[in-house]
This record gives sequence, C-alpha cells and structure tokens, in this order.
Amino acid sequence: MTSERVPVRKTYKLYIGGAFPRSESGRSYPVTSASGELLAHAAQASRKDVRDAVVVARKAVGGWSKATAYNRGQVLYRVAELLEGRRAQFVDEVRAAEGVSAQAAAAQVDAAIDRWVHYAGWTDKFAQVVGSTNPVAGPYFTFSLPEPTGVVGVLAPQESSLLGLVSVVAPAVATGNTVVVVASQARPLPAVSLTEVLATSDVPGGVINVLTGFTAELAPWLASHRDVNAIDISGVVAADRPALQAAAADNVKRVFARDDDWVSPPGLARLRAFVETKTVWHPIGV
Repeated sequence: MTSERVPVRKTYKLYIGGAFPRSESGRSYPVTSASGELLAHAAQASRKDVRDAVVVARKAVGGWSKATAYNRGQVLYRVAELLEGRRAQFVDEVRAAEGVSAQAAAAQVDAAIDRWVHYAGWTDKFAQVVGSTNPVAGPYFTFSLPEPTGVVGVLAPQESSLLGLVSVVAPAVATGNTVVVVASQARPLPAVSLTEVLATSDVPGGVINVLTGFTAELAPWLASHRDVNAIDISGVVAADRPALQAAAADNVKRVFARDDDWVSPPGLARLRAFVETKTVWHPIGV
C-alpha cells in the first residue's frame, strides 16, 4: 500500500554577515510560483534586521575596499563558477518564479552568470577608464581616481528575480562597496539560493547581505539610515521613489534609479553609480 508523499516546504532565512539568521521578529511569509503554487516560506525581515545588516556591511567596508581590484575580480569570478555548477537549480527556480519557459529561464540564468564574469573583468580596468591625469598650470602632477562610496542599499528589481538582482549587486561590489539588498518581494527564492552560493564562495561575510520581506516596509528604513552612504531604488515603482529620495536626503545620501532592460549590455552606468572621485596633487621633483 502506498500513500502520496507530503512535500517538505522550506522556510528560508536571511543572509547577514555571511550567516543565515532568522528574522528577529520571527515572521515569515508564503512564496508562491507564478501559477499560484506554494513553493516555500521566506523570512520577513524587520527594521532591526536592516540595522543589523548595515552594521556588518559597515564593518566589511575596510577590508573589501582595500582589497586589490584583481583580488575582487577573482572573488566575483568564483561566484560565477559556483553559479554555473548549480545552473539547473537556478533555471528551475527562475522558471517557477517568473512563469517563463525553460528556455527563457535558462537564458536568464546564463546571462546572470555572464554578468558576474563581466563585472569580474572590469574590477581592475575601471579605474583606468574613468580615472584621469589632469593638466595643471604649475609644477604638479594631479590624478583623479575612483574610490568606493561605502555601504550601498539596494532595492532589487521586482520582476527579474535573478538577472536583475545580479545586475544591480555585482557592479556595486565590483567597485569596492558593500551592499544590503532587499530581494524581490514576490520572487525571492533565486536570491535566497544565490546567498547559498555566496556563503560557499570567497566573498567575505558582510560584503553582500540579502534581506527578504516586504519592500514597502524595509525601503524607508534603508533610505533613512544614516550609516548607509548610497541607495539604488531601481526596484521600486516611479511613484514610490520621491518619498525614498526625501528620506535619503536627510544625510545627503546618493540615490540612483534607472529602469534598465536587464538583458541588454550593461555599460558603465552602474559601475559609475557608487564611486567618489578622489583627486591627488603631487609636486614634480627637481
């Protein structure tokens, strides 16, 4: 006699500081497929979880920003390698989350892997492209070089659960920033699986922190947090952006918002988004 097996549904956790804590509130919410099937439960992060993530992201800034650009490139490439090894899993998750065909889901996963490789390649070339040697009327050398902004809050795209997520996170960390990410509210599982890849990669704990939950609840706390240096609000609709911009203005936080076609070549806009230009003057020796 056989009986129908009851599937074991997971309750996923947050990813903060390289660890997987539960939300401090103990809350979770159901995650369904595009067709309405229950897939799992995800942790519903709170304001306290945002604060905890910012603290560890701040602690990680020093080591990550001072790592050589070549080393950061190796770390990002390692993420691509691990993601490639779990390609089939991500194809299934993107297909379920977004309700697309297997072929379309595979194309998105492949593009996400390629995007990690793309930004890994830019880490040790970006400064040469956007930096400059400036003409000076005097006995000086003057150089302008990009430096990371610091801690960046990221409101991930809602529709593109993996490719959009990678497209906003990878350029921020490639240029030496650390990030606190609020994943897609309705489609968080590809982001959660990505955290499992990050945890087994060479990305130091605290460099990328991923929260799941309700974007409208978490976004204002991230925008107003005084120890967050910049925020990418591309993952919220245009009507909700002014309130976040006003909250970010309280500590003169840099705000970036851009509605990208995620499958198109990324260009340099997101690499430029979260860097500061440092100009150094040096006298010419006699």
